[in-house]
Amino acid sequence: MSRNPASSTSAQAPTRAAEIVREYGPFEGARNVAGVTFDGHHVWTAIGSKVVAFDPANGEVERSVECAADAGTAFDGTHLYQIAEARIDKIDPSTGAVVASIPAPGNGGDSGMAWAEGSLWVGQYRDRKIHQINPDTGAIIRTIESNQFVTGVTWVDGELWHGVWDGDESELRRIDAESGAVLERLEMPHGTGVSGLESDGAGMFYCGGGPSGKVRAVRRPPR
Repeated sequence: MSRNPASSTSAQAPTRAAEIVREYGPFEGARNVAGVTFDGHHVWTAIGSKVVAFDPANGEVERSVECAADAGTAFDGTHLYQIAEARIDKIDPSTGAVVASIPAPGNGGDSGMAWAEGSLWVGQYRDRKIHQINPDTGAIIRTIESNQFVTGVTWVDGELWHGVWDGDESELRRIDAESGAVLERLEMPHGTGVSGLESDGAGMFYCGGGPSGKVRAVRRPPR
């Protein structure tokens, strides 16, 4: 009988309390904070009817793009990618124009999203999966299975992390990108959800807080 490596190793993975450094928001008009991404200067977060960009140094919203923004958000260095129900829109952040769209792998059941290695990485919440997909066609390249509900997804320094949220319990997990085995866990405070997830490429994760309307900065463990 096959066994999910994540299931057999998550309990043994090194676990520590997540260090929340700062909270941003709640953001005006946010019915739910979903996707989160970082463009090198601003943190972008999906709040339902738009994506807003705030300065992580002071928390001030400096830009916004009106669009359907239901779940994960990603940035490829030029364009934003935004999950809008059963599709993923490619958006010019300077104009807000949708320049292309592809089908989302979960057909409406998708959660977080990240850009890495020329691909989009899309979490599926209830299916407990992460798909690597072709950003031009939406074709699934490979799938990583989890033993928990998957929310946000991010890559940093070759490490794949994803959010977990089940009831009042949530955490950030570093996993093996080949097997899905859990390598490290950061436990969020009880009652604190994790929706979107993004790294700033250095020492911080930014975590969407779902219906709280907030984004939380969590310190990345040192290496």
